[in-house]
Amino acid sequence: MENNMVVKNLVKEFDIVKREKSVRGFLKPRKTKFRAVDHVSFSIEKGEIVGLIGPNGAGKSTTIKMLTGILTPTEGEIFVDGIAPWQKRKQYNKSIGVVFGQRSQLWWDLPVEDTFRLYKYVYNLTEQQYQDNMELFHEVLKIGELLRRPVRQMSLGQRMRCEVAVSFLHNPSIVFLDEPTIGLDVVAKDNIRKFVREINREKKVTVLLTTHDMEDIDTLAGRIIIID
Repeated sequence: MENNMVVKNLVKEFDIVKREKSVRGFLKPRKTKFRAVDHVSFSIEKGEIVGLIGPNGAGKSTTIKMLTGILTPTEGEIFVDGIAPWQKRKQYNKSIGVVFGQRSQLWWDLPVEDTFRLYKYVYNLTEQQYQDNMELFHEVLKIGELLRRPVRQMSLGQRMRCEVAVSFLHNPSIVFLDEPTIGLDVVAKDNIRKFVREINREKKVTVLLTTHDMEDIDTLAGRIIIID
């Protein structure tokens, strides 16, 4: 099968500033390097659901941020659909969806439907494409009754259903899910897992999933990549 994503010898280092308790230490702080990701390599085929797992501090979230173009690698290569994410951000962002479990992409004080309509415009979807996807989201995620509700009035589970839905709105070829079920109850988790399975089966969307919930992995992932 065709590779959707290729990662080779990926490295990410951050500068850490250490100031000694002296005038000299204040004026000339000492810098050290912290390596958050150390020579990671893998490939993912189109239509796969792959789990990215490892202990806290192993570099999973940093890897996701490089894969989505938020961070630039210190060393190594990433190609997603033939594109280096940090080099062609505008073009690349139209082909991916992203969910960060602890960060919202919904407008907090507006009805959630306004966010969906905004993304319809941003991604230049036709009304038919928009309605077809909204019908699927309502059928599987049951978001129809939430569309006129401001995000700030939603429970975490309700909001995450909308977060996951909006990440798939523009028919991306690959979606990154970073802790998509964190803090959710059993029913909310099951709704999101069911949706991801359904849309992967129907549209062959590639999914890269990071999570500490092994039931997410057992339910969704066809294989796993371990970073330690």
